[in-house]
Amino acid sequence: MSTTATIPSTNPRRLREYETIYILQSSVDPDEADRVATRIKDIVQARSGKLIKIDNWGKRKLAYPINKSSRGVFVFLKYLGFEDMVAEVERNLRLLDCVVRYQTVLMNGDVKLETYAIDPADLEFRRLEVSAEADEELGIAQRLGLVDAPRAPRPEVGYDEGIEDEFGAPGLEEAGFGAEAAEDEEEA
Repeated sequence: MSTTATIPSTNPRRLREYETIYILQSSVDPDEADRVATRIKDIVQARSGKLIKIDNWGKRKLAYPINKSSRGVFVFLKYLGFEDMVAEVERNLRLLDCVVRYQTVLMNGDVKLETYAIDPADLEFRRLEVSAEADEELGIAQRLGLVDAPRAPRPEVGYDEGIEDEFGAPGLEEAGFGAEAAEDEEEA
């Protein structure tokens, strides 16, 4: 008969430094963006972590379209916590409909809380500003090229002697077509 002895863990939980960036839909309501930031703050506090910095980078162009949207609201988080905190933060981000992407990176595997000076100004979430109409997404017809954008009127260019056309070619008379073309018109 074999007995298994449990060896007590000599590896205590280590505090780690993480950075998370999440992207919200470009049409997100400022109140909803505040609720997401507050939810993440609460998770970090509930898991015995410390939020170091939260920064709203605002609306930016995405590298590629996500859900037919080419822009998104980027939010940066920097926090200290244990290994189970990242799973909980990402689980909550996954459950929120307004979050389209997120990524967490381990910055430092073993940190001491005493070495970090936390500025209260870094913990203030800058409220999302309501965007103007000029910043709105293109409609599906414009993305497909079915609707043309308004163009500036083209200048009227005549083929008089000594005048070049818009491509730099000489007028018809300079090219040797002027006299013959005029005679053909008179005969008709």
